[in-house]
Amino acid sequence: MGVRRVRSSSQQAFCGTAVKVISAYSIKGGVGKTSAAVNLAYLSALEGARTLVWDLDANSTATRLFGQQAGTKTHGRRLMFSDAELSDVVARTHYANLDIVPGDMRHRILDAYLDRGISKAHRRLDTLLAPLAADYDCVVLDCPPGISVLAENVFYASDVLLVPIVPTTLSVRAFDLLTKYVHEEQRKDRLRDISTMAFFSMVDRRKQLHNSFVEVLPEERTGVLGTVIPVAPEIEQMRTRHAPLHAFAPASRAAAAYEELWHEVKLRMGNNWMGMAIAGVR
Repeated sequence: MGVRRVRSSSQQAFCGTAVKVISAYSIKGGVGKTSAAVNLAYLSALEGARTLVWDLDANSTATRLFGQQAGTKTHGRRLMFSDAELSDVVARTHYANLDIVPGDMRHRILDAYLDRGISKAHRRLDTLLAPLAADYDCVVLDCPPGISVLAENVFYASDVLLVPIVPTTLSVRAFDLLTKYVHEEQRKDRLRDISTMAFFSMVDRRKQLHNSFVEVLPEERTGVLGTVIPVAPEIEQMRTRHAPLHAFAPASRAAAAYEELWHEVKLRMGNNWMGMAIAGVR
């Protein structure tokens, strides 16, 4: 059964303009995007913002990290190619202010469906999210890796692309390719005013190369945040505990790093947005 939140008319009017879509995305896989999506969504909800996570990855890792079951194989197709609404498949999590659209194995072939000549296929996610503007202050998309038709949907729907960078040459090159692609699409007027923010992920301070990238890259590239997410056992434990870091290790170094990341993201987005969003809920 779907979840439909009801707000007062004043809250609806405010939230319709305030909702932000943050997409954890990377061309490369295995770089920590799902951990970022889960932990930042949790922090958003913890601060009082009504938050929705949409697990777009067929692996459904974000879904499991919130202790939820993956959706049925029909959910993805129904949403993309019928009159179904996103609210029909929203599920509550165990945490206050935090809902989720569970992952679905059918997502692995969404590109094939989206590429079948559907009119304005790159706007489908944005169309599905629009009716929920009155129900949520923050939407976090956990995205599969790669540039695809689904990725174009993500770019079109997002206010922020949050990109993890492992301090390696290949990861930096992938970030450069992504920023180039986004700028080209913006020049073609195919994207709204999206902000690309990168952060360092899976950093091992014992490695000289990692330290070098962390020190130099923010000066060489625009959009690179200062936050460093370390390699940490607590992040790995999220998979066995099926929970965000702050639910079981709030005092850990890794949890503090995600708090710093969330603070930087809010600051770049305009810190006043979150304060007003929470005031609107209350």
